[in-house]
Amino acid sequence: MSTEILITILGAVLILLAIVVSNNLMNIKIKATLGVMGLLMFLYGAHTEFITMPPQIEQVETGNKLKVEFPVKKVQIISPLEGEAISCRVLAMGVYPDKHDKDIWILLKPSDNRYYPQSDHTNTTFKRNGEWQVITRYGGDKGEAYDMIAYEADAAASQFFSDTIQKWKDAESYPGLKLEEIPKGATEVDRIEVKLKVNCRGVF
Repeated sequence: MSTEILITILGAVLILLAIVVSNNLMNIKIKATLGVMGLLMFLYGAHTEFITMPPQIEQVETGNKLKVEFPVKKVQIISPLEGEAISCRVLAMGVYPDKHDKDIWILLKPSDNRYYPQSDHTNTTFKRNGEWQVITRYGGDKGEAYDMIAYEADAAASQFFSDTIQKWKDAESYPGLKLEEIPKGATEVDRIEVKLKVNCRGVF
């Protein structure tokens, strides 16, 4: 049980005491003091608990899926599809071959011709049993085209992308990467183009 909940409960108890206990058993000034203290504690605890509640789970859409040919021979984007109209948050999905040992990153390239690495809490895309996925986030205008690019990254390149995202978050500024800033340890392996079906400007 959190401290905020305990403060809220204690505040409610004090308010109850001030209301229930008769004037014969407790001085009216003490009752008033307990009531005011209880009310303040209740409001503080309830308000603090409310504003520190964890955020809602991010709502994402999934696009259509490409039919996969097995055995998988390369890293490939299978959702969304080439040319698909998408929303502001989309779960990008793909496949990778057996014994694939590099990290997979998705970078988005909007109309400003800069590159934006995408990440979940793990930073790199989540890989398991030959499939990968990562939430991709868009901030452009309705109809704007984006290149969605899959990269294989060695350890150094992967760390660069993670550090870059953290730096952007800390600065609350997301300027994107120029092509020449993408590390040599990152190799493009697949690319599709998608477009926004809604206005996503200012969503994030």
